[in-house]
Amino acid sequence: MTELDARLRAIADLIAPEAREGGGRHEYDGRIQDLSPEGVRAGLARLGEGAAPADPHDARHLQVFEESLRYQFGDLELHRKNPLVHLSNLDLACYDRDYAPEAERAAAKADHLALWPEAVEHAIAALDQVPAPVATSLIGALRGLSAGITDEAALQAHARLVAHVETAATDGDPDAALGGEALARLMGTAEGLPVDLGRLAERADAERDRLMALLAESCAKLGEKDRAPLDVVRELVKDHPTPDGVIEAARIGTEKAIAFTREKDLVPYHDGECLVGLAPESRRWAMAMMAWNAPGEAEGPSWYHITPPDTSWPEQDQEEWLEIFSRTTLPAINVHEVAPGHFSHARALRRAPSEVRRLLQSMAFIEGWAHYAEELCVEEGFEPDDPRFEIGVWVEALIRVTRLACAIGVHTGQMTVEEGARRFAADTHLAGPAALSEARRASFDPTYGRYTWGKLLILDLRERARKEWGAGYTPQRFHKSLLDLGSPPLGLIDAIL
Repeated sequence: MTELDARLRAIADLIAPEAREGGGRHEYDGRIQDLSPEGVRAGLARLGEGAAPADPHDARHLQVFEESLRYQFGDLELHRKNPLVHLSNLDLACYDRDYAPEAERAAAKADHLALWPEAVEHAIAALDQVPAPVATSLIGALRGLSAGITDEAALQAHARLVAHVETAATDGDPDAALGGEALARLMGTAEGLPVDLGRLAERADAERDRLMALLAESCAKLGEKDRAPLDVVRELVKDHPTPDGVIEAARIGTEKAIAFTREKDLVPYHDGECLVGLAPESRRWAMAMMAWNAPGEAEGPSWYHITPPDTSWPEQDQEEWLEIFSRTTLPAINVHEVAPGHFSHARALRRAPSEVRRLLQSMAFIEGWAHYAEELCVEEGFEPDDPRFEIGVWVEALIRVTRLACAIGVHTGQMTVEEGARRFAADTHLAGPAALSEARRASFDPTYGRYTWGKLLILDLRERARKEWGAGYTPQRFHKSLLDLGSPPLGLIDAIL
């Protein structure tokens, strides 16, 4: 593994969980990040020390991450307001993937667990400004961190943190809005570009209208011209595997997605192994996710993790969970998570030409790329004889664009969480608790509109590339040029031109 220079190390120290799992920097195994107020201040003070990379693009990429961390931790002090960063610091699921010998990973996990009491003391010292909606939304995920843990000291520490966040859920500020200026700066500093929330909200509305029209066209291919498209979707999602069949359905769909991506040569690299299996116990709050073979690791498998519903749940809860894995929506999730989405992106990340590009990963680019990959598969003719695939893509996209609208509305004070839930019910097939859960996510994940935002900027760039490259444009050239940048801040993607 390449040693990081001082400038890059200071950034990695402030994003230790992401560096460990997403970047494969396993020198952070068995360690925690000091997220106490003093620890964060000390970490911020080290940013910018040392020489910038010689490559101008890498230098700007690195600078964007420094500016973003100064805003997140310095100006906004999110470590005081949002337990999510502390949850990532405690999370042990990263050790369940076989990136190293089992004994080595077990020892690292034990070392990490032994530091839970210290991490919890840091978290309790920091988390003095948690709004009640944020605490309420995250308490389930926080409780889930202890799944499978038997170490008594760790469990006692975990219980103290749960109690602290439960108190915030009762007594915290009822308003979780960051404010429009803060949200714009949070998004903009992370991606190295100015953000006009008003224009972005208008674009979200236009994208919703485009997707609604595409959904209607696709439903018509099923012979459903006279029914409301979302009513058609609500019926289609009831056709899904049984709880015992979900993982096998995802495995078969993964093979199809990888074969199609290879046949069409949609990404630069078609190697690597993607396994499909049950999510680690502490991450079963998530329905589907990719744990990739990270750039800093030796060659090994990536894991597409799936969480079927627990058969002990009430029947209605199981049914709502299974609808996510319907024969209409699961194929779109497969291409997003696997190929040409996250798994394919990870294969390219491993070949990115510098440590900056391999390690410093924009989440808006990561999710924007995978979301773009869904629509790309429609364009390229994946499952051409089954309109349910494209219906699934448009349905997933409607959820993502509603997240963008909801995040802007909630954090500018123009929309309550309840109004956000009503927008999800109006603009997607979600209803009731599912719509409310999506709207609540805006409170603790204010940039969760990144999927649509990233996709739209990639589509904009593709149109520019087509015009500027003329006859020299091919999808393969565009995708390789883009992925050679690693996972760049969105403001830097036009470097390919």
